Formats: sequence, structure tokens, C-alpha cells
Amino acid sequence: MVSDLCLEMHSLAVFHRLLSDPVIERLVAFLDLPEGAAPGEVVRVYSDFAAKLYESGTDNLSKYVCRAAYNDENVYIRMVGRGKMPSGVLQAAVDAELAVLQKLATLTFETLRAASGYEGYLAAFETDSAVDLPSGYRHRAENIGKYGYGIYAKYHMFYLSEQRQIIPVQNPDPIRLSELIDYKREQQIILDNTQALLRGLPAANMLLTGDAGTGKSSTIKAVVNELYEQGLRILEIRKEQLHEIPAILDELTTNPLKFILFIDDLSFQRDDDNYSALKAILEGSVSAKSQNVVVYATSNRRHLVKEKHSDREGDDVHRNDTMQEIVSLSERFGLRITFNRPDKKTYLDIVHHLADAAGIVYTPERIDISAERYALARGTRSARAAKQFVDTILAGTENDY
Repeated sequence: MVSDLCLEMHSLAVFHRLLSDPVIERLVAFLDLPEGAAPGEVVRVYSDFAAKLYESGTDNLSKYVCRAAYNDENVYIRMVGRGKMPSGVLQAAVDAELAVLQKLATLTFETLRAASGYEGYLAAFETDSAVDLPSGYRHRAENIGKYGYGIYAKYHMFYLSEQRQIIPVQNPDPIRLSELIDYKREQQIILDNTQALLRGLPAANMLLTGDAGTGKSSTIKAVVNELYEQGLRILEIRKEQLHEIPAILDELTTNPLKFILFIDDLSFQRDDDNYSALKAILEGSVSAKSQNVVVYATSNRRHLVKEKHSDREGDDVHRNDTMQEIVSLSERFGLRITFNRPDKKTYLDIVHHLADAAGIVYTPERIDISAERYALARGTRSARAAKQFVDTILAGTENDY
């Protein structure tokens, strides 16, 4: 049985990449051992497999093989993601190979121990005998716009590297909307627009402006955390990488998932080349090319471009045209949302909420005095300042509350 399964695994064509998976590759190497192999070789190859399985974060072979198959980026799933119908030959190959992977996923520790012929210690693993890998794969293929494939199936937050590669964020910010106090109207606008994107309806590019620390970036990340299970992903791009967006769109346009291109803390100098690049993108190229991609940007500046006094005094022959050009960049965003600095009452409400969530026991009057003193020392009231103040309490550096 074990040797037959080894041959079947080597026959994989659609799922051929799985043979290079660190766990599956080592498992197949164990299955490929000749009968009568030396005990030392048997133990070494088996332990190499078990170690990689443990290192993956699970000791359950069924879960691992299913996850690897579900996330595999292959010719079949890419075709399904583009809405194309696979040929009968390709569909038959997928069905046959899923049956092979089902056998792999249900291999038991007892089966491998018996095949090893070794009676000493071998690291055990779990198997789910009831797992139905083919059925699970077909469900995900039928709902490809919700699950995705490849790295986009495994992660939901990404950034663009210096080498222009889309890299997953291994430990994304877990912030949720329920943790953000106040700004409920602004949050709802962002949520509604993003849900329209997920439903395939026209969704606007958005510019979030306002004072620093008011939760603009946190709100966008929280919306993604709320909706990623519906097929939403976010890719953060720095200002100097804006010229890479056309190439990014070429990759994302054919992906069945929905994407937010996120640009944080956006502002420009007048002679910044990236200013022109963003103008061209917002002029309609994003919506024209990609119905599954929107641009969300945050800025502490309402007009994005830093104005010089000379811009207003008229040393430019076409001063009015210049000023209109400055204003027009922010107007190219379909939705513009302002996050104003909280007043004293709202600021203290945020402090109370965060202190309660952290399990801090306090006297309201005293914590209000301390929180106000903290804000005044920093010259601002904001959600960020409230969070930093509560952190000082947790750290033991603020005791007067």
C-alpha cells in the first residue's frame, strides 16, 4: 500500500508543486524507501518528516495535507479564479489527484510505523479518518471569491517589498472595530464602501484625513479584519512605490478576491514625481482596469500637497491653475472622510473604555485628571494619546488614577 501511494504521489501533475512542500516532500521520501532499508536510514527519513510537520504548527497530518492542497496555486484553480471552465481532461485529472491526496491525508501513524519495520521510538502524529479532502476542495473552488488561492488564501494582509514582491504580513495587527471608540459614522461609511466592493458593486477610492492619532489607519485595518473571511485582502504600498501600481494591478485583476491598496500617511512635495503617478491612477485607471481593487489612503493633510506661501502669493504665472491642481488630487478620491480630533469628553470616554478593557481598577475623577494632564503635556487629545496613557498605567509608570 505504501509503495503504491508513493508512485501515485509522483504521478501528480496539477498538484505537482506539492511534491516540493517541506512536509509532503519528506513524507514521500519515507514512502519511497526501499524494502529492507537500514534502520538508521528509516529513522532519519521518518524523523525528518515528523520534525517538519511539528514545525508547521500542527501535529495533524490530515489538516496539514488539506491546507496544502486548498492553498495550492495551480493551473486549475487559477482558471477557476478567472471564471473559465476547465476542460474535461483537466477536471478528470483534478478528481483523480484529489483521490490520491485523500489517501495521503488519511495515512495513520500506525501504518507508517508498520511500514518502517522499526520498533523503537518514532514521533507520532494525528490523523482525521473522517476528513473529505476532495469535497472540501470542490467547496473552496465553488466559492473561490471567498477563499482565494496561493498566499492570498493563507494570509489577508500584505506589503510590497523593496524587490517589488508582494509579501504576506506574518503577524498582522488584530484590531477590531469593536475596539475603536467613537467615529462610528466614519467607520460605517468605510464599512459600507468596502462591502460594496465585496458584492461586486461600484466602490470608491477613499481618502481619510484628519489629525494624527485619530484612528484612520486602525479603522481600515479593523475593517479588513472584519471582512477578510468574505474575500477581502489589503496590500500596503509606500508613497515611493506608487509607480508600481500598474504592475500590481496586472497581477491582482485576474485574482478572484477583492483588494484594498493601502497608502498610509500620504503627502507630497510639489515636485514629487509620485504625485503625478497617483493622479493618473485615481483618474480612472484603477476602476477601469480592476473592478476588484480600490485605493484607500490616509493623510494628516486635507489637500495632500504641501503648499508654499509663494504658491498663494502668485509667483507662478498660472497661479489659479496651480492651486486648482493642488486641490484636485484629493478630489480625485470618490470618498473623503475627515477624522476630527476628539473633544475632552470623547477623549475621556476613550480612556475609560480602554481602561475597562484592560481590567484597570480606577477612580473616574482621578483618572480623568491624569489623562488630561497626559494629553496637555503632549499638546493633543486623540485616541492614540488615550491608548498611550492607558499603556503607562499598565506599565506602572502612571500611578495617580
